[in-house]
Amino acid sequence: MLKIVEVGPRDGLQDETAVVPPVAKIAFVDTLSLSGVSEIEVSAFVSRRWVPQLADAEEVFRKISRKNGVVYSALVPNERGLDRAIAARVNKVSVFTAVSETFNRKNINTSTAGSIRRFRPVVRGAHGEGLTVRGYVSTAFWCAFEGEIPSEAVIRLVEKLFDIGVDEVSVSDTIGKASREEVGRLLDRLLARIPSDRIAMHFHDTYGRGVENVLMSWSYGIRIFDASVGGLGGCPYAPGATGNVATESVVKALESKGEEVGVDLEKLSQARRLLDAFLVDDRRTLPEDGSPACAACEFSKGDVCCRPRNVHE
Repeated sequence: MLKIVEVGPRDGLQDETAVVPPVAKIAFVDTLSLSGVSEIEVSAFVSRRWVPQLADAEEVFRKISRKNGVVYSALVPNERGLDRAIAARVNKVSVFTAVSETFNRKNINTSTAGSIRRFRPVVRGAHGEGLTVRGYVSTAFWCAFEGEIPSEAVIRLVEKLFDIGVDEVSVSDTIGKASREEVGRLLDRLLARIPSDRIAMHFHDTYGRGVENVLMSWSYGIRIFDASVGGLGGCPYAPGATGNVATESVVKALESKGEEVGVDLEKLSQARRLLDAFLVDDRRTLPEDGSPACAACEFSKGDVCCRPRNVHE
């Protein structure tokens, strides 16, 4: 069954510099709850120091109006985060790592192997509370620091996450550089070893490839897709990366293939408009000249940006 995981309240807002008050986030989640998405990633129980935008996670979870049939999830980095998530009555928790060692060091201050060790008690504790656990695998195609990521390294990390007990893995194109051909090559190998119903795909739209990568994944039998309403998003530890693929675009693209997605586009639009008074920056742009993400693009020549060229070609 097709599932849209709306990550706007967490991944979409985590890197915003403008303060979004809890009351706006609560209204945002409540409207998304009426849109027909299967799951909403509401917030993250991470350090308030490192992600101040999400310091209100407890308040938001306490005050949202939960709709039957919608899963309300949160990102957790460690056992302390899990304790907070359990107290907030989340339905599902997510842990996050990356194939790139450099990205992990900058993002979660440990190695990839260290992240797996850190997750073991989190997964065990979450299952003990009857919670489903997702594992995020970031930099699954390209890394702003390390360049191209080998497919075999991605598959090994996905398998390690399943070995420690996660229920599903979201494979993330963190800087939005992957081509549809690269997506196909990874899925050719990954799905030979992992059932498609345990894999989600998470695309960013830095180079305008998010929708075509969703459709390529769909053609391989993937039916779980992360998206962010209005294309909100970005990662402070992925220089140059811009927003997630827009939920509206994903819904329209899948409907064009005959899928009954069951998501109300007007409700999505209403939800996004609730944030207009607070979000002054438009992150749905190409990266800045000379950024690591730009330098990784095949259309870039040194510090010369590819804006004059057609990045969809």
